[in-house]
Amino acid sequence: MSATDRAEVLEQFEPVIGLEVHVQLNTASKIFCGCPTRFGEPPNSQTCPVCLGLPGALPVLNRVAVDKAMLASLGLNATVNPKSVFARKNYFYPDLPKGYQISQYDQPLAEHGWLDIQPEDASAPKRIGVTRLHLEEDAGKNIHEGPGLAVTTARSSYVDLNRAGVPLLEIVSEPDLRSPEEAFDYLTRLKQIMLYLEVSDCNMEEGSLRCDANVSLRPRGAAQFGTKVEVKNLNSFRYLQRALEYEIGRQAEVLRGGGRILQETRLFHPADSTTASMRSKEQAHDYRYFPEPDLAPLVIDAAWRAAITAALPELPEAKRARLQSAYGLTAYDAQVLAASRALADYFEQAAAGAANPKAIANWVMGDLQAALKAAGADLATGRVRPTHIAELVALIDAGAISGKIAKDVFAAMAETGERPQALVEKMGVRQISDTSALEAMVAEAIAANPKQVEQYRAGKTALLAFFVGQVMKASRGQAQPALVNDLLRQQLGS
Repeated sequence: MSATDRAEVLEQFEPVIGLEVHVQLNTASKIFCGCPTRFGEPPNSQTCPVCLGLPGALPVLNRVAVDKAMLASLGLNATVNPKSVFARKNYFYPDLPKGYQISQYDQPLAEHGWLDIQPEDASAPKRIGVTRLHLEEDAGKNIHEGPGLAVTTARSSYVDLNRAGVPLLEIVSEPDLRSPEEAFDYLTRLKQIMLYLEVSDCNMEEGSLRCDANVSLRPRGAAQFGTKVEVKNLNSFRYLQRALEYEIGRQAEVLRGGGRILQETRLFHPADSTTASMRSKEQAHDYRYFPEPDLAPLVIDAAWRAAITAALPELPEAKRARLQSAYGLTAYDAQVLAASRALADYFEQAAAGAANPKAIANWVMGDLQAALKAAGADLATGRVRPTHIAELVALIDAGAISGKIAKDVFAAMAETGERPQALVEKMGVRQISDTSALEAMVAEAIAANPKQVEQYRAGKTALLAFFVGQVMKASRGQAQPALVNDLLRQQLGS
């Protein structure tokens, strides 16, 4: 849909979007059995009678999964219910060996949360409601072999049940989103919070974070929602945005032509950025929910809730605000540094007690990130320690090395892991700040360039940079630039 077409659609219709986000919790074992949850293991090697749905096998709830789900709920400002109930959601899929999914229905783990986003065209944040968060088990994975690798054209299909029973937290938003861009922002911030809370690795390529979108259109100014369509198979932020853009355009075309939107589930096809009908949308009664008879109600008392509340870390929005106020950083700097909990912690370790936190922030956001990317490393495996960054900035501020020399020292730090102080001595790059030594170099530069001296004294003061360059060359870049400038002005002036 072109920008012109989109503008025409949005002039006539208002999109209404809600997201259902599935977050795989990073527990060591599955939600109802002791099987491991490692990704990439040989097919069907991480299964047992419980996750295979064999007769007589009984589920046992994983307490760590509940802890992580509660932490995520509190991080999204939701109310954790004192009692929640597991239910059987009955429907047939070949990757659900029991023939039903253990989930939660009318009594979920948590409800009534919210998450703030920042629309580009708004000066204030917009609050997006979170309807509910509930625990459930993941299904297995179907693998199709044949032309196009699609179930309709496959010659063979296989089922890998390693993923069956991995704990999932489903996070259902209110239909408060009004554009693909808002949906993108919402999912981005939700993922960031999950990573801060360390409840999931949120690896979309491995299926740890998946998203379904409910989207409908209504005439501008109307109060009643239109018929919603669910779009599945959205395993990247880009796919989410492209699918919503296509679906908004498709529904607008149907409505403009006098047609009716069908309530259905559609699949997104990344190859051509289109959606296609998968099945008519099920209603809750189609799943024939009933309480899971093999699991007692989940009761969370005040002490348990208090313990999880105490474990809540500082979340991204609060961290951004504190980085600005505590260290005098710009909003942009704070946003970049707070992008991950690890990066923010690294910066704060480097800036602790430092006189120039802004300079430290610049090194962390710039040279450090570039060095890590080039080496294929991260903050944990990289060789530059936070204290090394602080020491490097202190050397620059003290005039011991120039900013240009600091770049070379940093490169050596990234390669060897040595402290900058030791590298400065080893490399012999400490700045010359001895006035008498620099006076001699300045005098030599002036004596060797009489023509330029005459031009400078005739008013061509831009030649000062030429003389600075001569002195820096003679000192192999070690002369202190500020002092060189002062001495040159004095001697050229005379």
